[in-house]
Amino acid sequence: MKKKFIVSAPFLFIFAALFFVFAPEASADKTAVALVGPDSAAAGTEVTIVVNVTHKGNSRLHHTNWVTVKADGVEIARWEFKASSRPESANFSREVKLTVEKTMEITAQGNCNLHGSRGPAVLKINVN
Repeated sequence: MKKKFIVSAPFLFIFAALFFVFAPEASADKTAVALVGPDSAAAGTEVTIVVNVTHKGNSRLHHTNWVTVKADGVEIARWEFKASSRPESANFSREVKLTVEKTMEITAQGNCNLHGSRGPAVLKINVN
């Protein structure tokens, strides 16, 4: 006589909950950023850097919770978001103005409150 394995409803609920909490990172949507700005500028010139942020999700439970911009490793801009003050949409942009005195490396990174970041975006501005 074969034994039958019966799965109880509480077991299925717990399994489903754990699956959604610990879903593989490959299926997670992390916040991504892209930088738009000049490749070169004259010393003393003010340039505008556009930070384009992309993230699938903009709800109270799942949203971008911060974006930061650094020039040569020093933070020059940061935006913080909360469930009650989220970004205006899943894809949004911010601008930073910066006076270029020397060749610099600009990095930007954003973070999803649940899944993290896709890593920094980098823009190098050479001084002519």
